[in-house]
Amino acid sequence: MIPISKPSLGETEKRAVAAVLESGMLAQGARVAALERAFAKYIGVKHAIATSNGTTALQVALLAHGIGTGDEVITTPFTFIASINAILYAGATPRLIDADDSFNLDASQIEPAITSRTRAIMPIHLFGQPATMNTLMDIARRHKLVVIEDACQAHGAQFGAKRVGSFGTGCFSFYATKNMTTGEGGMLTTNDDAVAARARLLINHGMRVRYHHETLGYNFRMTDLAAAIGVEQLKQLDAFNARRVETAQFYNSHFEKIRGLRVPRVFPDRTHVFHQYTLRVLREFPLTRDALLTELQARGIGCGIYYPIPAHQQESVAACAWAQVNLPRVREFSDQVISLPVHPLVSDTDRAFIVETVRALANQNS
Repeated sequence: MIPISKPSLGETEKRAVAAVLESGMLAQGARVAALERAFAKYIGVKHAIATSNGTTALQVALLAHGIGTGDEVITTPFTFIASINAILYAGATPRLIDADDSFNLDASQIEPAITSRTRAIMPIHLFGQPATMNTLMDIARRHKLVVIEDACQAHGAQFGAKRVGSFGTGCFSFYATKNMTTGEGGMLTTNDDAVAARARLLINHGMRVRYHHETLGYNFRMTDLAAAIGVEQLKQLDAFNARRVETAQFYNSHFEKIRGLRVPRVFPDRTHVFHQYTLRVLREFPLTRDALLTELQARGIGCGIYYPIPAHQQESVAACAWAQVNLPRVREFSDQVISLPVHPLVSDTDRAFIVETVRALANQNS
């Protein structure tokens, strides 16, 4: 089986973890601080605060901006449920809009969705391509709204000359499938000194001085074991991303010729880092999306559907008043998308086999 995702971990990561084990400092120590410094420099911000995962980074980002009960956050539900859950954890209400051809929130729908309760916009840089940040930031400035970037799938992606996570308050995940990993872990990035200070307080039980708890906080800290892996992964991130892009371009050159397949649309003003390589299977294709998935898996090709049920239609939230919205593009994408292996360990032989298999399935069923 060619896996849909596989972390690229080598001897440098093993040695880094061993060094932490030998040091006896397993919790939030020197390796966490080193990863925070390196990641802040990489993204181009003043502060990076390590957290236990991407979801807690999102929750802390909202809370650090004072967003809570009675506030609305504009976002799109074509995402993993964590994006929506973080808003709910903070006590706020999602204000949902539709997606555009990049799979991200449709910036043209933001202003009509703004109400007197709106406090923030949460763009989700889905699958590794940034949202339309120039338009979005202009709207945020004019309406005095906070921008929380869900960059959990977009490490290293750029809009123009800036990396995602440097426009507003950025949130990243280092889960095992991401473009770089710490196993589990997250990061909050910001240029706002007050937000950074508040975030550090919140992730550490509201404690700035040991055993002095200034506010209700959480245990959202990263371990030094995780950070040791992250330090080494960050050094390789650009190379990992370059291989992902190369594989995606290889796929595009073949799949764009197959009737009924829509390759990912990459916008010219931004850099896509392909956390996922996601095709749309249209009606003209001789197999349904689900039939294609079954056939590929039967031939040893790992693939996945991200996401088959939009976040607002999940059982956990579907009955909520804010979830009662009609978003035709989100529904369409959920019915059409299929993702193929694009991680750095996909070999030239693997990707050639994937292309030939999809082509053969298209021809034999046409």
